Amino acid sequence: MRIALRRGMPSSARRLCYLTMEEDIDYTVRFSSLRFINDHVGFHGTIKSSPSDFIVIEIDEQGQLVDKTIDEPISEISQVKPEPNNFPKKPKLDLQNLSSEGRSSQELRTLARCPDSDQNCHSDSEKEDTINDRASKCEEKPDVVSPYLDEKTNELLNHFACDIKDKWLSKAELTGPTPEFSTGRILDKTQRASLHSAIRQKFPFLMTVGKNSEIVVKPNLDYKELCHLVSEEEAAGFFKYLDAKEENSRFLFKPDANKDHRKAVHHFVNKKFGNLVESKSFPELNCSANNPNVVITVRFREKAHRHGRRSLRECQERKDRYTAFTLQKENLEMFEAIGFLAVKLGVIPSDFSYAGLKDKKAITYQAMVVRKVTPERLKNIAKDLEKKRMSVFNIRSVDNSLRLGQLKGNHFDIVIRNLKNQINDSANLRERILEAIENVKNKGFVNYYGPQRFGKGKKVHTDQIGLALLKSEMVKAIKLFLTPEDLDDPVNRAKKHFLQTEDAKSTLLLMPEFKVRERALLESLHRFGLTEEGCVQAWFSFPHSMRIFYIHAYSSRIWNEAASYRLATYGSRVVQGDLVCLDELTDDEQLPNSKVHLVTEEEEAANTYAIRQVVLPVLGYNIQYPKNKVGQWYLEALSRDGLATCKFKVPTLKLNVPGCYRQILKHPYNLSYQLKEGHDIDVGTEGSHISKATLSLLISFDLDSSCYATVCLREMMKHDV
Repeated sequence: MRIALRRGMPSSARRLCYLTMEEDIDYTVRFSSLRFINDHVGFHGTIKSSPSDFIVIEIDEQGQLVDKTIDEPISEISQVKPEPNNFPKKPKLDLQNLSSEGRSSQELRTLARCPDSDQNCHSDSEKEDTINDRASKCEEKPDVVSPYLDEKTNELLNHFACDIKDKWLSKAELTGPTPEFSTGRILDKTQRASLHSAIRQKFPFLMTVGKNSEIVVKPNLDYKELCHLVSEEEAAGFFKYLDAKEENSRFLFKPDANKDHRKAVHHFVNKKFGNLVESKSFPELNCSANNPNVVITVRFREKAHRHGRRSLRECQERKDRYTAFTLQKENLEMFEAIGFLAVKLGVIPSDFSYAGLKDKKAITYQAMVVRKVTPERLKNIAKDLEKKRMSVFNIRSVDNSLRLGQLKGNHFDIVIRNLKNQINDSANLRERILEAIENVKNKGFVNYYGPQRFGKGKKVHTDQIGLALLKSEMVKAIKLFLTPEDLDDPVNRAKKHFLQTEDAKSTLLLMPEFKVRERALLESLHRFGLTEEGCVQAWFSFPHSMRIFYIHAYSSRIWNEAASYRLATYGSRVVQGDLVCLDELTDDEQLPNSKVHLVTEEEEAANTYAIRQVVLPVLGYNIQYPKNKVGQWYLEALSRDGLATCKFKVPTLKLNVPGCYRQILKHPYNLSYQLKEGHDIDVGTEGSHISKATLSLLISFDLDSSCYATVCLREMMKHDV
């Protein structure tokens, strides 16, 4: 692999590029040298000539393929559940309408703002004489309060609100005791809670206080203070946002180029509501260097949500707000697909849960669950997904999210093209292919983690990032993650710019919006800086599952090398000091230490165990090593990588890796195959690079979860695929 280095690139970046090139070559050599378990000759062929040649369908815990349409009436999915006590739902805020996103700069300049010095802003309202006419100037549509109050009380509340607003607009000071309005006694606790919120949504310039069984309404002086800093529309939106308390939501003030003004807004937010929310400044999307507008973004603090009190109905709504679906994607990385879905649905990537990762260059079907999104909302973005070669179906409400490993396995339909003999092999090709398939079907394959686990074809592999994290080399891990490929596209140009300048702010302007992970990382680096502590904060912009993914990738690479060393040293014999599983394995990566047995000298002599029962540890703090040469190899490998004293805990990133055990051998099941002449196959791959083959293999099989079809095919073909 050749890497072009531009003049002027910092020496640190050049060293990083050379290091990456060497490690990439070393990785390819290491994977190619992994041992096989079978001794057949094998054959050559091409897989993944197009995504349609490699179809992956998840098998759920009930043994069902997730690409099958669930027989469930659409009306049941869309049905609205009755609310307790027949009270209407608390209106949900459209957060996009509360922010400045999507507005032109001209619209932002012309939005109504009524500073104290402008006497004309309220002249029309002063001319109104009747209560009803004045109320229409104050209240906001729709009227979310009227369902809770009788007509007279609601009218008086509107009058009270307009009096407060008129006095503020006329610059008249509120003299004497603070004016108050009581809604009267409301005995039902749930109704009181809903009314509190409804009043604050309709009149964000008012505050509500509970007093025994009544609600007392007062002017919100914080609202008035904020109106001195921002437009009234922004102030109203901000206080509505505070009341809605939508977890993982955000509020955006209008773009602002005045640093001193932004500082004043930050100070207000942190002084008044610092225990509830935090504010940050980010460059406005698509702004130019000549127009460096900055947007203040407000988010709820995590602890405020975790410990906040919620009504019974809110808890029920949160429980019900899980939507399950089947995701089909073509030639798309799973995390990129999730990022695109998150942008379209207005949530964050960590709101999605899944049972397993899927290949990029393939057509894949997998189960997913998203939080805080209704089935109807997910259906509404279907057309947008088609542009990204994605689709969603089997959309339905469920009670919980998914967890990694919550599947039985995967089904594969694969086409291997351009079949031919190995070099210097003159035997009958069909016989070679059938021999290889039958061998793997009966004897199994070495259960290596596949090259896609490590980012096959990428300049930097995921295990390198994991090693840096385990060694607490946070800056190095960030730079590895943002290392560009040798491609001239917007994403890689942005990454190259960052390595050359280490300027997160300017890199954000270059990074495409759909690269959610990269942008989240850069936003954190812009705020906290490219220091060890700043990079720790940046890693927290990733969900826990993604942070620990890189640690697991390093553990997977070590397991691959350990398995290959074990077979090279002892072959298929089970020897003293090996670790074996005492039970039939269904999910070996959840195997407890109590089910793992250390083979004794007597058991080796008596051939008590078979190679299919041998397991090797996947690194962690709660595993035991084999008591033979393999165990010694593990210790030497960790020492070589600088992890001799590693406890497999990274406290700064809240990562704890207990470890697990993995079978050396696995078998495909439900295997079927067919050999066909090339012209008999419906290629259907316009624009793909498929040569005219005389013979192709169509093969289907199922594998347990965490097994790789490419590894199974490697064992059959006896060469890397």
